[in-house]
Amino acid sequence: MIDIKFLRENPDVVKQNIKNKFQDEKLPLVDEVIDLDMKSREAKGKADALRAERNKISKQIGALMAQGKKEEAEETKKLVTAKSEELAVLEEQEKEYAEKVNKIMMVIPNIIDPSVPIGKDDSENVEIEKFGEPIVPDFEIPYHTEIMEKFDGIDLDAAGKVAGNGFYYLMGDIARLHSAIISYARDFMIDRGFTYCVPPFMIRSNVVTGVMSFAEMDAMMYKIEGEDLYLIGTSEHSMIGKFIDTIIKEDQLPKTLTSYSPCFRKEKGAHGIEERGVYRIHQFEKQEMIVVCKPEESPMWFDKLWQNTVDLFRSLDIPVRTLECCSGDLADLKVKSIDVEAWSPRQKKYFEVGSCSNLGDAQARRLKIRVDGENGKYFAHTLNNTVVAPPRMLIAFLENNLNEDGTVNIPKVLQPYMGGKEKIQ
Repeated sequence: MIDIKFLRENPDVVKQNIKNKFQDEKLPLVDEVIDLDMKSREAKGKADALRAERNKISKQIGALMAQGKKEEAEETKKLVTAKSEELAVLEEQEKEYAEKVNKIMMVIPNIIDPSVPIGKDDSENVEIEKFGEPIVPDFEIPYHTEIMEKFDGIDLDAAGKVAGNGFYYLMGDIARLHSAIISYARDFMIDRGFTYCVPPFMIRSNVVTGVMSFAEMDAMMYKIEGEDLYLIGTSEHSMIGKFIDTIIKEDQLPKTLTSYSPCFRKEKGAHGIEERGVYRIHQFEKQEMIVVCKPEESPMWFDKLWQNTVDLFRSLDIPVRTLECCSGDLADLKVKSIDVEAWSPRQKKYFEVGSCSNLGDAQARRLKIRVDGENGKYFAHTLNNTVVAPPRMLIAFLENNLNEDGTVNIPKVLQPYMGGKEKIQ
């Protein structure tokens, strides 16, 4: 969410930003919000002047009564009443304009970082760097669900009967591997100085609209019928929400948290053949990281966050690469974003396993997360990144650690979480 003062003073910058995100249908909103903002401020100015005038007249009533001028006092009371009625109309206008301004401002996209490449969609994202050597073995790698089935590790049919498509039962060593990866990721982030947290798995609507755009909300969130509660699509939502309506002392920053949670997503849209199995599902578990920091420190934390994910995957012998998300692929609140993609030997290409985002002060402005600094109060910056989401991580892990005889190697760092096992067989 952009500062209304910035929009008021830089309408052309905001319009160009909208064009850079290929959302030209939103261009008229800039002029509309400027007009409504002007009317809102005019109504507020008149209301303030009228309020001062009414208060001044009200003080005269007591003096007139003390002087025995009851008739004049009564006439003055009538004048105060008339002023109050006029003020009520202005206050209602001011409220109406302010609500309209806020509604539009929630739709206008955040100003992207100058370093973000301009492009229409994810097909124009830019590769930054590769980590590890992508290898294609000289034996055929089965689809990930086939690998799991050989270990009696997954049951999609039973899950379909119980909950429908997009759900699964994980069993035996595959289920254990899933939990081991989560536990390892938790300890990995704790060792890097992050505070571990298990957050609420449901959040109220004011938190939802504080952390994401309306379009994202509609595409992702499951609502609890009859209650003002939504199931979280990622623990970032409730983790950032933890700081709603707070003023943080500057010397207490940064806040660095890593969280475990189940995640629930509608996952609307068509799914290709490579998105079957556990690639795109309605329920999964994830280890997340978030940072609340001073504005000048958010670029530094952005680089640290995505590097954490790269380091974790490399510690599990999985090659990865980073992609800079182009302007058209950025959600409206994001200033800058990098995807981490893991190598798939079966597909002979990389696929997304995590996303790191800097949201500037957009979430903080919506949720009123402020910092008390030496020169006054200001809005914090918020960032988030996926540590690991095991359903997709399982795909990358199984494909990259599969042997020709069908066994799966367990890297040394993960063996303590698997009861000392060196292989799944």
